[in-house]
Amino acid sequence: MGGTSSPCASCKLLRRRCSPDCIFAPYFPSNDLCKFAIVHKVFGCSNITKILKNVPVEQRGDAVRSLVYEANARIINPVYGCVGIISKLETQVSELQMQLAVVEEEILSIKMQQEFIFTNGST
Repeated sequence: MGGTSSPCASCKLLRRRCSPDCIFAPYFPSNDLCKFAIVHKVFGCSNITKILKNVPVEQRGDAVRSLVYEANARIINPVYGCVGIISKLETQVSELQMQLAVVEEEILSIKMQQEFIFTNGST
């Protein structure tokens, strides 16, 4: 970033000079220190650098968003991270599908009772 502009969040956190070709600057702006701090805590600077260097420039923004998401998930659930969240959501979907099936059966039963009353009550 150099010159009069402030260093990116990475360079601020790591207390180093932010160069014009800093790989982190486009993705970790100086006003969002927390975003880099969380990703740094979980993955470490060298791993983040390796990941970004191995991703095409046009996909780095998506990669950073994924790293931030996974880092936040790892803070919440250090063992399973995103997989834990996905597993929990799959369990909730299963439970809701079972509840829906029960409600649909109850609705069908009520409709059948009403139909029985209507057909037998009118004769």
